[in-house]
Amino acid sequence: MDSLNPREDILLVQSDYVPLLSSYPVEPTASHSLSSPSSHSSLEVMAARRLMQVVATAAPVCALFSLAETLSQTFSAAGCVISVQASSTVSEQLIYWFSNSQIATTLPEIVSHHHAISAEGNLEKIAARFEESTDVFTLELQHGDSSGTLISLATQCQGQTNAVVSLLRGSQGSLMSVSDCSPGYWTEAEVNTFNTIADQVAVAISQILLQQRVHRQAQYQTLLRQVTLAIQNSAELPQITELAIRGTAQALGAERAFLLRLKYWDPRQSLRIVDRVPPKARVIVDCHWQHSSLELSSSEGLEAVLPLSQSFWASECVICQTALNSTEEFLTFSNKSAFPALTETTSIAPIFDPETMASLMLVPLESKSRLLGFIALQQRQPRTWLQEEVELVELVAAQVSSAILQKETLRQVESLVEERTAQLQQSLELQAKLYEITRRQIEKLREMNQRMDEFLSTLSHELRTPLTSMMLAIRMLREANLSPERRQQYLNILEQQCAQETSLINDLLALQELETKQVAFQFQQVNLNSAIQDLVQSFHQRWALKGLKLEMDLPPRSPKFNTDVASFNRILLELLTNAGKYADPNSTIFLKISGLPGQRIQVMLSNTGSGISEAELPHIFDKFRRCQGMTKNAVSGTGLGLALVKSLVQHLNGTITASSLPMDGSQSYETCFTILLPQNLDLGE
Repeated sequence: MDSLNPREDILLVQSDYVPLLSSYPVEPTASHSLSSPSSHSSLEVMAARRLMQVVATAAPVCALFSLAETLSQTFSAAGCVISVQASSTVSEQLIYWFSNSQIATTLPEIVSHHHAISAEGNLEKIAARFEESTDVFTLELQHGDSSGTLISLATQCQGQTNAVVSLLRGSQGSLMSVSDCSPGYWTEAEVNTFNTIADQVAVAISQILLQQRVHRQAQYQTLLRQVTLAIQNSAELPQITELAIRGTAQALGAERAFLLRLKYWDPRQSLRIVDRVPPKARVIVDCHWQHSSLELSSSEGLEAVLPLSQSFWASECVICQTALNSTEEFLTFSNKSAFPALTETTSIAPIFDPETMASLMLVPLESKSRLLGFIALQQRQPRTWLQEEVELVELVAAQVSSAILQKETLRQVESLVEERTAQLQQSLELQAKLYEITRRQIEKLREMNQRMDEFLSTLSHELRTPLTSMMLAIRMLREANLSPERRQQYLNILEQQCAQETSLINDLLALQELETKQVAFQFQQVNLNSAIQDLVQSFHQRWALKGLKLEMDLPPRSPKFNTDVASFNRILLELLTNAGKYADPNSTIFLKISGLPGQRIQVMLSNTGSGISEAELPHIFDKFRRCQGMTKNAVSGTGLGLALVKSLVQHLNGTITASSLPMDGSQSYETCFTILLPQNLDLGE
């Protein structure tokens, strides 16, 4: 029965208090005869009053249904069918009221009868039981054992037919008892009354249609206001699109609606240009709504549209190609025969399947010639889309397009702001790093300047003092009356100061060679204990004047030690010299040699004397770096000894550390140097 209904709103009321249609014969009674003028007039007045009451009190949505029920009750009919004719402002509607559901089986034949009445040139095909001057037509109905008679008329308003109205009376279809019913019997007075109130029915239908239109316009305004407020309140885009799609579909009575977004392969192709190659674009289902009565099943082919973000290429769908190439502002298809024909390379996307959804409206989402997508509305039954309905969807589409562009612009601005903020943050971090590097470089330059000053001061002292002594000795040697003893004494001074200058220059050259790694290894296996014993012999006489003693802790069995002997001896020589220089008079210097796991030799040398502050301890191995206390106390030295030691230790693949801790009950510090060296040094290490 749905296939006969061109409008989606069909109203049906069933009543169980009326007997079913049957086929038993009954005689006509006087109760059905309205031949007297008074009866005709009273029925006309009652009908007019009831029509006015329906128009005044019924809600616009159900007013036509109330009108059908009122006409049925007024004329004691078993049912009433009203077919509203489509126009530029009104869509076709079919409204009916039956006292019993079994009577509804006659609806297809009644609808066909209405089509014949409304179709121009077909009126002569309808069998009329009364004079040609009347506008009422009759039709004999026979369905199985049930029969009845239909009286119909076409109502006109302002010279145009606005509806076809039919009243049905069957063998058991009236509201009287079974015994009082006459099968298919309509009196002439009833027909005349029905014909007389035709103008009043036409006016009532026209007023109801006007009320429905006003009601729809109010719905449209409410929808547009809601969408506008949602955009003004900066609602999220999914919320705006869902409100727009759902509200539009409900306002127009559509069964399904989509918001389709276009994602272009090249964003520049989003501009609509006439007579160009269709752009390469992907169609994405961004929002979807359907009526609760729409049952999805695989047999209908609708299950594929359920997931959002479903997508397909626009070039694969003939409807999308038509929309992209069309210069029209919208596309409407009232029935499946109106859909574009398929080609060899294109088909119709499943969501547009005309076999399941016979009518379609497609309105573009467009702003400044930029095509963003479409709003699609669908109906299972054929439907003529009204101009005001298209205008509503166009207004909604304009609002949604504005919201999409606004959100995209906002997203681009936010992305740009985030990008610029990130760039600024990176710039600030880079500037902070550069500032920190610059600050450190400045600090290093200051330290280097300070070291340079210290070096120049030390070098000046270490060079000038011997040179002064040498120049003085040379002057004295020029004296003619100088005794041989004095001459020998001055020659010794010259030799000693020359040796000191030579030693300073040699230290500088050795340190330079170590830093540039130009020193060659000379491996040799030595007896560690014997080598140390030979080395420290020279320090006993040197330290005797200061009262220093040296205590050694050597392994009972001397370990095999394969290393660069010259470098190892130079390390011990410098450390012992340094310890004797800074040790307190009459103190003891300790030297301990031990073997460690992993084929390593540990050398520990400690003395008691002047300490090294925590701030200066990390820098004692730097070149020309001397502790402040040593400089103030005029302790001789160039600041190259420990730097040379560290370079030699690293040259032998070893490590060196230093510590200086205060001693209990004394102002002296215990300073200790610890060296770790590989026991077997080879070129591979």
